[in-house]
Amino acid sequence: MSALATTLVLGGARSGKSAFAETLVGDSGLAPIYLATADAGDDEMKARIAQHRKRRGNGWHTVEEPLALIDVLTRESRTGHAVLVDCLTLWLSNLMHAERDPEVEARRLTRFLGVAQHPIVFVSNEVGMGLVPETPLGRAFRDAQGRLNQIVAAAVPNVVFVAAGLPLWLKRPSVQEN
Repeated sequence: MSALATTLVLGGARSGKSAFAETLVGDSGLAPIYLATADAGDDEMKARIAQHRKRRGNGWHTVEEPLALIDVLTRESRTGHAVLVDCLTLWLSNLMHAERDPEVEARRLTRFLGVAQHPIVFVSNEVGMGLVPETPLGRAFRDAQGRLNQIVAAAVPNVVFVAAGLPLWLKRPSVQEN
């Protein structure tokens, strides 16, 4: 059985958080599932998605779902598998664009996490460490992202912050030695 536990990987843009999360899942010995929340709406986003696929290589089963995160996690979380959700930030953006209540969805996610029996690694941006957004929508998004990260961090056993490709574990159960 894998020692991988459900984990939230936080970091800024281009911090190395996705690569770190991919390594966690890839090194677990479990069959890796990549749950992509991005919507390839333009050429730049298509190029980012292609870059991520190339970095992961073969062996990953990819599921693309911009909104129904919990439904896909329910379907894909099974024995012998680990799911990587990349990323909660795009999921939140998609929820807001679809005029769905992020706090209701976050509560649904934490309820699911309370019964999930297989490891999930979530990637999320820590957007509140930079400039204050200029627009009300930008500030609302920043605030919603901060709340979502806090809610998920409270619900999972492991939380790691990645900066410059280096992990800093913020929350991790102590390792018991026999």
